Amino acid sequence: MGIYFRRMTIIGVGLIGGSLARVCKKKNLVGEIIGVGRTEGNLKKAKELGVIDQYYLNTKKAVNDTDLVILATPVSSFVKIINDIRPNLKKGSIVIDVGSVKLGFLIEVENLLPKGVHFVGTHPIAGTEKSGVGASFLELFQGAKCIITPTPKTNKKALDKVVELWRQTGSDVIIMDPARHDRILSAISHLPHLIAYALVNTIEDINNVEEDVLSYSAGGFRDFTRIASSSTEMWRDICLLNKNSIIDSINRFKYNLELLKNFIENEDGTGLEERFKKAKYLRDNMNK
Repeated sequence: MGIYFRRMTIIGVGLIGGSLARVCKKKNLVGEIIGVGRTEGNLKKAKELGVIDQYYLNTKKAVNDTDLVILATPVSSFVKIINDIRPNLKKGSIVIDVGSVKLGFLIEVENLLPKGVHFVGTHPIAGTEKSGVGASFLELFQGAKCIITPTPKTNKKALDKVVELWRQTGSDVIIMDPARHDRILSAISHLPHLIAYALVNTIEDINNVEEDVLSYSAGGFRDFTRIASSSTEMWRDICLLNKNSIIDSINRFKYNLELLKNFIENEDGTGLEERFKKAKYLRDNMNK
C-alpha cells in the first residue's frame, strides 16, 4: 500500500517529530513539512537542517490545509492544542500523537475533533536521553516497535494509512488496546525512568554525607542512569497521566527491593543468590 501526504504539520519538532520528518523526506512520503513550536530558535534550526520546509509559531495557521498533524509535545498539552486547532482542521485530515500514555487524553481528544477529522493514537518505542531537533536522526525508528492504539471510534482507512506510515520508518507495528498499552509501558518504560531519577537523587543524598561519591561512578552507574537526563517536563506528564498503572508498578518494585533488603538483614546468602539467578536468567534470555 502506497501512502502520500501532501502536507504534514509537526507540533513539537524535537527528537521524535524531527526523526519522523527526516524519514518522510527521505522516502518521499510527504510533499511539504511544516513545523510549529514554542521557540523560534529550534524551528530555525530545524529548517536549516532540512528537517522541515517552513515553520510557524502560530499553531492554528500551521495546520491550515494539512493532511497529517503530529502531536509531539508533552502529553498534558494535547487537549489544549486540539482545542486551538480544531476550527482549522480540514475534513479528511488525520491527527496522530507519539505520546507514551494513551488513556489520560485519548477519549477527550477523540470527542473534541470535528466530524470527518480522524485521530489515531501511536507510540514509537524509540528515543534517546537527548532532546531537540538536533538530536533527531533518520534511523531512530529502524527495528523499533511502534504501538498503535485504535478505539471503536478509529476510522479504518485512517488507521491503515498510519500503520503504513510507521512501517515505512522501519518500525515493527503492533496494534494494542490503549489500556493494555498503559499497563505495559508503566512497567517497562515508566518505572525504569522513575528508578533512574530516584537513584541519582539517592546518590546525591549519600554524597552530602560521604563527599565526592559521584566522582567514583563508572560505566555501569552512568549507563543505568542515562535516562535520568530525559525531559523532566515529559516525564512529569507521563507520571500524572498514567498514575494508577505506575503506582502499581512502583509497589511491585518496592516488594522486590524489600525482599532483597530482608535477605541482606538476615544474612540469607541463598535467598539473595536465588533472586539474582532468577533475574540473570530473565535478562540473559530477554531477547529470546
